[in-house]
Amino acid sequence: MLNKKLIIIAGPCLAESESIVLETASELSRITNKYDIQFFFKASYRKANRSSINSISGYGDEKALNWIANAAKKYNLKSITDIHNPNEAELAANYVDALQIPAFLSRQTDLLLAAGNTKKIVNIKKGQFMAPDDMIKATNKVLSTGNSNILLTERGTSFGYHDLVVDFRGVQIMSQTGFPVIFDATHSVQRPSIGEQSGGNPQFIEKLTFASLASGVDGIFFETHPDPKNAISDSATQLQLEKAEDFISKIIDIYKFFSKFE
Repeated sequence: MLNKKLIIIAGPCLAESESIVLETASELSRITNKYDIQFFFKASYRKANRSSINSISGYGDEKALNWIANAAKKYNLKSITDIHNPNEAELAANYVDALQIPAFLSRQTDLLLAAGNTKKIVNIKKGQFMAPDDMIKATNKVLSTGNSNILLTERGTSFGYHDLVVDFRGVQIMSQTGFPVIFDATHSVQRPSIGEQSGGNPQFIEKLTFASLASGVDGIFFETHPDPKNAISDSATQLQLEKAEDFISKIIDIYKFFSKFE
């Protein structure tokens, strides 16, 4: 299910409307069809972890999952979404090609087992509170189900209050598991819980991405939206959709360059 090609995971943070899901999927399909890569269209059908009670979590699970599945089918894309508790795994697996374990839930044994049991690709995001070598324990939980289709994602580590830092040594440490390592370019620049929504420093997205590629990551994750400032979730860090083509092009060029030194 996974191969040695560069992996890119991208899409809006939340499936906040059918039109935004379709618009974003259409543009990302147009861009990624030019390249020989593994691409997954990402959108969360629901956000269980929100900074504030006033934040919108979603618009109905099956409605949003249908939006994601229909967009993926229309534009011939693989798709991925988050799950938050074990009984969501089977539901979401009916609509998408891969399941993502949110960082705050990356130690939840029942959740990892439920995801593994679907036999879908499982992308485990490293908890902000975890050391990179702790991720072998998370992978072993999924492996115990007989599922070896695993991705690991670096998304920054808590650094005091309301801030994250990326330690690129973690890329090489997580690579020792034998599973592909992804760099989350947009969540890594967040300033968590800084207000009603998390804040962020999007000016660092590109340079941190380039550094991760130099460190040997196998893929890049980023969230993108047609109008980030008015996005329902992660408005401070989603990449403007019109910038996605240039960003992806740079990712591929840098990935090819550093592949020469492997």
